[in-house]
Amino acid sequence: MELDKLQKQDYQTGQVLLIDKPLGWTSFQVVNKVRWLIRQSFDIKKIKVGHAGTLDPLASGLLILCTGKFTKQIQTYQAQHKEYTGTITLGGTTPSYDLETDIDQRFDIDCITQEAITKVSAQFVGDILQQPPIFSALKKEGKRLYEYARAGQTVEIPKRAVHISAFEITRIDLPEVNFRVACSKGTYIRSLAHDFGKALNNGGHLSALRRTKIGEFDVNKALTMETIIAHFNDPAE
Repeated sequence: MELDKLQKQDYQTGQVLLIDKPLGWTSFQVVNKVRWLIRQSFDIKKIKVGHAGTLDPLASGLLILCTGKFTKQIQTYQAQHKEYTGTITLGGTTPSYDLETDIDQRFDIDCITQEAITKVSAQFVGDILQQPPIFSALKKEGKRLYEYARAGQTVEIPKRAVHISAFEITRIDLPEVNFRVACSKGTYIRSLAHDFGKALNNGGHLSALRRTKIGEFDVNKALTMETIIAHFNDPAE
């Protein structure tokens, strides 16, 4: 992506921007920042900017942004398969299935072997049923699930069918297990981490996550927020 060649009309007609979302940023914050930068740089009152698939604040990696008329293509990008790398930490569960909440149950990991980890990982390849985490933005009866969670309320969350085309264990250094996963739209990697721990008769939570691919788009070709901010603040650089 060569930002220096893009003009006002290009953004209005439509562009696909590949962003390497940093840790700590919400996807909405990235969209808001890029929209503001484009408006300020070209003195545009309104410009459509949207993202094709949310990344949690505790995750980094590829975020596809669409501008102008290309926002109509967002659903097409959202439907594509995605790839992630990350870390599952065994020996403990959290209510959010990641590090957003504290550990609520602890387990002894001394009995977990490398052979068991490899064997269990094979169970998650193919079509599986997965229960989304209560700390998620899915809606039930008009409310986000995380609203119920933060209010201490329990709700029934139906399981969803997802497809895992690859689940590769790349490093084992207990309690940490590194992985690479390729999956369908709607897959919750946090739920995968939680279910992985359960399948080992233990507990697990997601402690790191990075999205590396969406369809044919690769994070290696994405721009950092620092690069984008520097460009718009001084486009001549």
